[in-house]
Amino acid sequence: MKILAWIIGVVISLFTIVYVIAFTEFGNGMLQPIVESKIKQQTKMDSKLTKFQLSMSQFEIFLEINKNNTIHIDGNYSLFSKAFSINYAVKLEELESLEPFTKQKLVGNFHTKGNAVGDMKFLTIEGKSDVAFSKTSYHVELTDLNPTSIIAKMNNADLKTLLALGGQKPYASSKIDLDINFKNITPHKLDGDITLKTKDGKINTILMKKDFDIDLPKTNFLMTLDATLKGDDVVYVYAFNSNLANVTSSGKIIPEPLKTDLKYKIAFKELALLQPITGTALRGSFYTKGTLKGSKENMKVEGTSDVAKSKTRYNVTLFDFEPKRIKANIRDMRLQNILYMLQQPHYADGIMDIDIDIKDVRASKLDGIVTSNIKNGLLNSKYLTKTYEFESKMPRTTFNSKATTTLSGDIVDTKLNLNSSLANLSVKKASFNIKESSLITDYLLKVPSLDKFFFVTQRDMKGAITINGELKSAKDLDLTIHSNVVGGKIDAKLHNDDFYADIKGVQTMDVLSMLVYPELLKGTMDAKINYNLAQAKGKITGKLSDATVMKNQTLDLIKLYAKFDIYKERFNGDVSANINKEKIVASLDLRSNKSAIKTKNTKLNTLKQTIDSRLTIVANKNPIDIKLSGNIMKPKVKVDLQKFMKTEAGDKVKKKVEQKVKEKVDKGLNKLFKKLF
Repeated sequence: MKILAWIIGVVISLFTIVYVIAFTEFGNGMLQPIVESKIKQQTKMDSKLTKFQLSMSQFEIFLEINKNNTIHIDGNYSLFSKAFSINYAVKLEELESLEPFTKQKLVGNFHTKGNAVGDMKFLTIEGKSDVAFSKTSYHVELTDLNPTSIIAKMNNADLKTLLALGGQKPYASSKIDLDINFKNITPHKLDGDITLKTKDGKINTILMKKDFDIDLPKTNFLMTLDATLKGDDVVYVYAFNSNLANVTSSGKIIPEPLKTDLKYKIAFKELALLQPITGTALRGSFYTKGTLKGSKENMKVEGTSDVAKSKTRYNVTLFDFEPKRIKANIRDMRLQNILYMLQQPHYADGIMDIDIDIKDVRASKLDGIVTSNIKNGLLNSKYLTKTYEFESKMPRTTFNSKATTTLSGDIVDTKLNLNSSLANLSVKKASFNIKESSLITDYLLKVPSLDKFFFVTQRDMKGAITINGELKSAKDLDLTIHSNVVGGKIDAKLHNDDFYADIKGVQTMDVLSMLVYPELLKGTMDAKINYNLAQAKGKITGKLSDATVMKNQTLDLIKLYAKFDIYKERFNGDVSANINKEKIVASLDLRSNKSAIKTKNTKLNTLKQTIDSRLTIVANKNPIDIKLSGNIMKPKVKVDLQKFMKTEAGDKVKKKVEQKVKEKVDKGLNKLFKKLF
């Protein structure tokens, strides 16, 4: 009996201690700082419990989250039946200050009050709110703390305020009416309806211009939603109408497990409206309609569109809401319209057809093929001339192209044929590695007429050229160039900015003719070029062999009086040039058995097309110095005869000139005497 009495005493003591701590003013005073400390930890704010009263059947708590945000709760409860009746009043006057707790910046205020009556098995909440300056009332029923019924009415809610509450900018304004009547929201037992209407909707065109640089006309909108929930089904009709966009959708959705069977129509007069949502800068009009059917694991989207004025049909299969397969046929897409939509300049006009059949669009598992054709292409010569600051107008340029792209894993292989009135480009295989962001491609470039590129080179050129090679782009850029041109062969390499070329067997006459320069020498040249594109500096070294000089008046003089035919001489020697942007300093040292041609530090300016050169020609020990200056095409020629006149050939010229002078003097005297007598 003593043990039983001791146990009863301990229980009574513990009960007394718990009662005193939990349900008396003294105990509340002890609990208040402990509870307050826990609240501070959760809110990460200097919150205060200004009132904390708890008894066996009643309680009242007043919490100051901070100066302008408070929560007041009071009511009755029963420990034994676990029933309660609670009144609450939430006043949040400064939502911005709650960011440490909400982890998101909210703006504005929020008020609600009401009561909750029931127990842990069934609870009813009835309340009112002025959220976003609306008149809102709500009735919520919870079974086992899970919502089973919601009835709410919101009248004249301000959209700008709702956006601010969510930390969003007021890109639109409107008044919203929302009527929710969910008698039962238990899965598979749905019963209710929802109605949403907006009025006086307007797009904030000033903010759209400021944030996205989008110019929009005055835009009003109206949005409605009517949905009925019954059993497993949600049947709805949705519409968004404005002077810039119209979106409608209707059909049936089964939430769990998800199944859809719906139709949609989307018409945007201005795609720029979507930028705040998609983050993608688009513009122009867009229309599409179609159906969406299936489950979460296998959903099919089929539809048509007029994207970029095209006739488009598409079929997309989604798996877990991610695209898995895409098929599309795009016909008569306007190139100028797609450039406009992507906010690109009007580079060209043309008609594009695209066929897409991608069986798997998942990253690293790509599997499919894309073919595209461009016909009736026309480059915008006027725009390109102005944009790239060509000194002369780019000629009218037409083009067409065919491309086939194969997708496999991380590799995208493309075969391309591009034909234009300027040049033709052929690529057998351009391989792009998505994972490594690297490209390897061959190429074959044919230019039928170099003269058509005068707008780029500012130099008349003759003939055609064909170039082939390989391009590699990863961490470094490497390009190889091979061409059989002007009777010889060119092999070149580009590594980032460093260019190296090996020239073998080119014919000087063909080079000069191609560049429309005076044809002075005819021979074969081997040369090496080292050039840095970034610095525009480099060097050319070469050897000229079996060269002959072309006819000109100076050499005719040497032939006549030196009794030596320099035109029959075969010259061999060195040529070199240092390049510094448009300035070239060249040297030439050619020799034959009996003659020599030398020049050192000849200055050429490719931009101004000028020359400043001193050239020495020695023919059978008869030297002659020549100075060339002015325009490369028609230089001023000044011959220094001082050295030449001291030679045997020069002496013959001098005697010949003296004889001519004497003959003219005698002839003149004879005429004079005849007149006198």
